[in-house]
Amino acid sequence: MKAFTTWLFAVVALAMVVTLSPAPAEAQQINPTAESVTEDALLEALQGGQMVDGRVSIPDELSSGLIKPGNKGWADRHGGLVRTLTAIAIVGILVVLVAFYVMRGKIRIDAGMSGMSILRFSAFERFAHWLMAGSFIVLALTGLNLVFGRSLVLPIVGEDAFGTLSTWGKVAHNYLGWAFMLGLIMSFVAWIAHNLPDKVDGEWIRQGGGLLKKGVHPPAKKFNAGQKVIFWSVMLGGAALSFTGVMLLFPDWAGGQSDWQFYQLIHGLVAAGLTAIVVAHIYIGSVGMEGAFDAMGSGEVDLNWAREHHSLWVEEVEGKPEYEPHAASSKAQPAE
Repeated sequence: MKAFTTWLFAVVALAMVVTLSPAPAEAQQINPTAESVTEDALLEALQGGQMVDGRVSIPDELSSGLIKPGNKGWADRHGGLVRTLTAIAIVGILVVLVAFYVMRGKIRIDAGMSGMSILRFSAFERFAHWLMAGSFIVLALTGLNLVFGRSLVLPIVGEDAFGTLSTWGKVAHNYLGWAFMLGLIMSFVAWIAHNLPDKVDGEWIRQGGGLLKKGVHPPAKKFNAGQKVIFWSVMLGGAALSFTGVMLLFPDWAGGQSDWQFYQLIHGLVAAGLTAIVVAHIYIGSVGMEGAFDAMGSGEVDLNWAREHHSLWVEEVEGKPEYEPHAASSKAQPAE
């Protein structure tokens, strides 16, 4: 009994010692969120226009941005300035072309169709043109969808169809950009020699290209002054679109956030201007001028059309030993 009492007393004493002893310093609790960003800090940074970054485990350090106040200014410019200027460019050129058609009508061949044709563009030239033109049309439509789609297309087709359309439009825009660049290079190589400024361009401009008054046909070589303006607009504008487009596809190459936003702003503005120019070009090459579409359709144009619009070029072609006039193909029809 005495032994049991002694043992029980020892157990109780040991328990009291363990319970009453202070915890060691290294065992103190630590708040795991003590160094986390608080809500007040985030709000203060946002109100002060500061950028807030987080931590990421992937190589792309740009993805660590949590709050980027500069994006609001970019969104305002993209949804305001770019949207407004694009609308002015597209609607403006359509109004001008409709007014021109009402006043001038279709530009006819004054001498009538001759029944004889002359080769204007080779297969290589037509392929380069249609590669560039076809891809640009898709790029323009998908780009306009990004600018105006939510307000114009979405209410008509609904959310599901608009989402599908925009998704495939983005894919087409990203990949057809390369086709456009290839067509741009091919067209530059094919036509640069014919689009250098020439003294006859001044006379063509003084006479308004024969577009404003019936029966006026200023001399021109293979490309007149108006076509040269189109050529250089497409070349320079296309180069700007190509460069900025690549920067948008590969943002790591663009630099920082402000650089990427700058490239997107330039991309949108140049696209708006070039689209308006191309719309005017499409009008003249189709419904605006009789026989013009044949140049890029079959590659052959009526001899009278060529003499009225490119007389110096016709003289040059007719002076070649291999030139032989031939009857117009039944497939070559004037544009209606």
